[in-house]
Amino acid sequence: MHYFVTGATGFIGKRLVRKLLERKGSVVHFLIRKESEDKVPALREYWGVGAARAVPVFGDLTQKKLGVSAEDTKALKGQVDHFYHLAAVYDLSADEESQVAVNVEGTRHTVEFAKAVDAGHFHHVSSIAAAGLYEGVFREDMFDEAENYDHPYFMTKHESEKIVRKEYKGKWTVYRPAMVVGDSQSGEMDKIDGPYYFFKVIQRMRQLLPPWMPAVGLEGGRVNIVPVDYVVDALDHISHQEGINHRAFHLVDPVGYRVGDVLDIFARAAHAPKFSLFVNAALLGFIPKSVKKGLMALAPVRRIRNAVMKDLGLPEDILAFVNYPTRFDSRDAQAMLKGTGIAVPNLKDYAWRLWDYWERHLDPDLHIDRTLRGTVGGKVVLVTGGSSGIGLAAAHKFAEAGAVTIICGRDQDKLDEACKEAKDKGYQFVAYPADIADMADCDRFTALLEKNHGGVDFLINNAGRSIRRAIESSYDRFHDFERTMQLNYFGCLRVTMGLLPGMVAKKKGHVVNISSIGVLTNAPRFSAYVASKAALDAWTRCASSEFADRGITFTTINMPLVRTPMIAPTNIYNNVPTLSPEQAADMIAEACIYHPVRIATRLGIAGEVMHALLPRVAQIVMNTSFRMFPDSAAAKGDKGAKPQLSAEAIAMQQMMQGIHF
Repeated sequence: MHYFVTGATGFIGKRLVRKLLERKGSVVHFLIRKESEDKVPALREYWGVGAARAVPVFGDLTQKKLGVSAEDTKALKGQVDHFYHLAAVYDLSADEESQVAVNVEGTRHTVEFAKAVDAGHFHHVSSIAAAGLYEGVFREDMFDEAENYDHPYFMTKHESEKIVRKEYKGKWTVYRPAMVVGDSQSGEMDKIDGPYYFFKVIQRMRQLLPPWMPAVGLEGGRVNIVPVDYVVDALDHISHQEGINHRAFHLVDPVGYRVGDVLDIFARAAHAPKFSLFVNAALLGFIPKSVKKGLMALAPVRRIRNAVMKDLGLPEDILAFVNYPTRFDSRDAQAMLKGTGIAVPNLKDYAWRLWDYWERHLDPDLHIDRTLRGTVGGKVVLVTGGSSGIGLAAAHKFAEAGAVTIICGRDQDKLDEACKEAKDKGYQFVAYPADIADMADCDRFTALLEKNHGGVDFLINNAGRSIRRAIESSYDRFHDFERTMQLNYFGCLRVTMGLLPGMVAKKKGHVVNISSIGVLTNAPRFSAYVASKAALDAWTRCASSEFADRGITFTTINMPLVRTPMIAPTNIYNNVPTLSPEQAADMIAEACIYHPVRIATRLGIAGEVMHALLPRVAQIVMNTSFRMFPDSAAAKGDKGAKPQLSAEAIAMQQMMQGIHF
């Protein structure tokens, strides 16, 4: 038996050819571009046959009669028993021009070639998309009844099938697979398509929420999903049966699933929060099309929509098919497969394989360099307050990753010591003495950075001052509020605003502001410190909105308690679980790699939510902790005193990791 296959290098085609070659004495001729000739040995190895049984025919789908030479056409004339046409664009996001060129004109050229070689039986692999958005049940004997196929993908699938039906005068059979996913046994898939578009959303839900938390999903219309192994087995079997001339067969799941059910199945497979409540997406149908069109004409609405879709990795048109209205009858295909054991497996039984393969091989994040070296290598990074603590730990990470690492501080001896430490480790810092609390010195420093380094690519505003003292003990210490604001807010802004013009000119830059968990929890005894950091947080939110279209991004890190010289005067912190400077530096590295708007601990977020939803309860909780923990000896001005903690205070220390008491 001799076969000819287009699309033999594709996801379905490769597997179909392998299936055909399992038939004794079979020979497969397959279309391939001349420039892809080097792929032939690997294909034969995959199929497990030699040159005599897998024969390449060089041509091009976009050319008349496939661009096959007259010599090859003559050699194949009368030799092809079955001709399978699988080559097509299976992608909702592809542009209309390419879909027309391949799906429509490519099919026309294929039909011309099949006629030229007098193929015995022409098998056209179409798609359920040929039905368009038909309202109701679409039978296998229906074609002209298709409706609402204006979308390029639906239109080209319908038109290509029409060409076969109208222009091929010999024997032909059409196969309409449903949405094809990976192999039900191995999970193998070659691209992101169909339900895979939503895998990134599910993955992010898993990262943000515990698996036991219920989620709300869209119910949507019914979608039909089949694994590639079922499609190949069914296609191979049906195409060799009698009585299939001028007929169409739906290779679909006889049951089908609603969109919400599919998302829930994959959420369970991913160990993400399960969808416990579904909202019928049809409820949005009451909005007139004219209103929707008018909203999309507004630039802010378009930008928000495009940004959300891009962030979620969803193609622009995917939401238009959430309320998919068509169901597919497949009684003819089921009759052909009766007694063969070829059946569509339950999606619940193999969804975990699809998810596992996607996460290991297809997740877009796997193909992006998410290393710190890939992010900052060769770039200029400034770490203020980089001579000790968090700043020094972060500077070591940046320098080790190949960044031009600049540190600044007031103490020249500490800067020299930090530079020596870096040199001993095989890299170097560029150190500048600078007082960030002095506005004139900030201006001098930023001008020097522009002159010597052309500005910076990453700015880490780490320099800061913390004061732990109750307001009752601060009546005569107003300067505490002034000096924290001077460094933590005004100094940070002066440096940032001095470097922003250079970033704007380059249309790129990232600013990381080290804030505090206290801003989220409104921690008592830190009114001066928290107020200065809250002011910085508010400014950052405004700035990030203003510069969103300039290529400049901002991250606020609401840092929990870290073991640095800043907290050394407070002895009660000796027994409190804290982060190491290296762990804090990891958070800064994460901010530079992923550019999130904010990085915060779950405890900090919980505190913010409590203050927003239950402000009175939050006040009681924080007041209790305030009264439970006394001022430090340093705050009282009595360095010899040792504060005594109750058993409740010690227990609370262990429970509330990283919070400023």
